Amino acid sequence: MDDEGAAARAGGRLPGDPVPDPGLGDEEPPAGPPPRGRTAYGRAFVHALPVLLIVVAILYDILTPRYFTAGPLYTAAPLIAAPLYSRRGTALTGVAVVVSVIGLQLGKGVIHYVDSLTELITIATVAVLAVLVNGMVRRSSERLVSVREIAEAAQRAVLPEPAERIAGFEIAVCYEAAQADAFIGGDLYAVQDSARGVRLIVGDVRGKGMGAVAAVAVVIGAFREAAEQEATLEAVAQRLERALAREGTRRDGLDAFEGFTTAVLAELPHGDGTVRIVNRGHPPPLLLYADGTLGALPARESALPLGMGELGVWPDRAEEVAFPGGATLLLYTDGLTEARDAGGEFYDPQTRLAGRVFRHPATLLDTLAEDVRRHSGGGMADDMALLAVRRPGYGDHDHCHEP
Repeated sequence: MDDEGAAARAGGRLPGDPVPDPGLGDEEPPAGPPPRGRTAYGRAFVHALPVLLIVVAILYDILTPRYFTAGPLYTAAPLIAAPLYSRRGTALTGVAVVVSVIGLQLGKGVIHYVDSLTELITIATVAVLAVLVNGMVRRSSERLVSVREIAEAAQRAVLPEPAERIAGFEIAVCYEAAQADAFIGGDLYAVQDSARGVRLIVGDVRGKGMGAVAAVAVVIGAFREAAEQEATLEAVAQRLERALAREGTRRDGLDAFEGFTTAVLAELPHGDGTVRIVNRGHPPPLLLYADGTLGALPARESALPLGMGELGVWPDRAEEVAFPGGATLLLYTDGLTEARDAGGEFYDPQTRLAGRVFRHPATLLDTLAEDVRRHSGGGMADDMALLAVRRPGYGDHDHCHEP
């Protein structure tokens, strides 16, 4: 490796570097089941609430004079059950409420009073309405499930998960959407084997919504074709530039003028122990070595994102560094580095990963994703795409795929 490569490799253990956060998960999970969180207890309490309301209402009616009533509690029970229980469970809750009220009114001898009859009719009506509400909730849930299945299918079509092994390299990907129940956004990744090596891309399309998803499809489609046909990684980048330029002419409004994609492209030639990188305005990849050291691979010359070629001429130049056996190349989008904790501090993957060793890229990504969620409190501001590729090293046959 040249002097700069050696300096990058040593970057994980320079004097004065911050100590890695011990909160980063180990490769092997702690023994025993994970502790049950407050959320699980909260859900259990809410699920049991209709039954608790009925019990409290019955005790209230038994322990108070006959002119006191727990009607509001009886009314609330089936309404709370409607979005939580099945149709049968909601109906049974309503029946239990009506039967309880009738029994208590008979026991107190007030069932023939007008107020008691009005209360009984009101509670029975609410019980029937609760069953109807339950049916509406179930239909909405079924539509939501259908939408989620369509979103999952779209993700698999636009961002198919690569094989775990391609041309001898171990591959893993991870996509974390910032929006709840979203499966795909403006982040992208792709892996393509070719005659000149395994080629990778990780990128981030400007904007949100379906326009960003359409741009993702354009970039990935152009990348797969170019990776097969172009002789150099620089030519692949230029092919993507032209594809986005053509797409921009078909888009209206602000996106027609300001649409762009930050991206980093990598090429792993077959068998020569190096990696070539072209960076178009994207966060620099990290290279994690087998001994726990790591270093960032920033571009020596700045370049504009894809889709902004008209603003200046910076010829793409692939930068080559050593990629020894046992090392892992990590590509990511800015959703990783822009995740903040409660104090507003950004997540620093280089600090958090320094000194750690991961025997498989999937273990690295699982640990990293969990640590980011813990750092941000589960409230990530942007989507996050991660791609890790490991070159197997000497002795891997003894512990391949160990957790």
